[in-house]
Amino acid sequence: MEKINIQTSINVRVETIWNAYTSAEDIMQWNHAAEDWHCTSSTNDLRIGGKFKNHMEAKDGSAGFDFVGTYTALDPFKRIAYDMADGRHVEIHFDSKKSSTDVSIIFDAESENPIEMQREGWRAILNNFKSYVEKTYGILP
Repeated sequence: MEKINIQTSINVRVETIWNAYTSAEDIMQWNHAAEDWHCTSSTNDLRIGGKFKNHMEAKDGSAGFDFVGTYTALDPFKRIAYDMADGRHVEIHFDSKKSSTDVSIIFDAESENPIEMQREGWRAILNNFKSYVEKTYGILP
């Protein structure tokens, strides 16, 4: 199975990023790949063996799906790993710098959609996360 890797650098401390990545209230603010979609609900049991479920839906109500997974590894402020419902594996790495954090996501590609489409979709969500965290929790000049 091919792996896809996306990454970004966020100008916020790792502790804040970790909390925004794992808080259901925050997840609903950033977890969408396009402006015409949103995350209408999120539950998150952040522990090994715990499950999460984020409901993604088109704002016009024409489509929706649940994104679910089970945590397989947690290293606070450093790494989160989980398996999606279809068995694919995801790892998120948080590399703390002085006042910023590099975030990388490595995930198993699925076979239904082209690799580049998957990469761009996950990248759009990561970009939304970066924008949300920097705007909401960043230090203003």
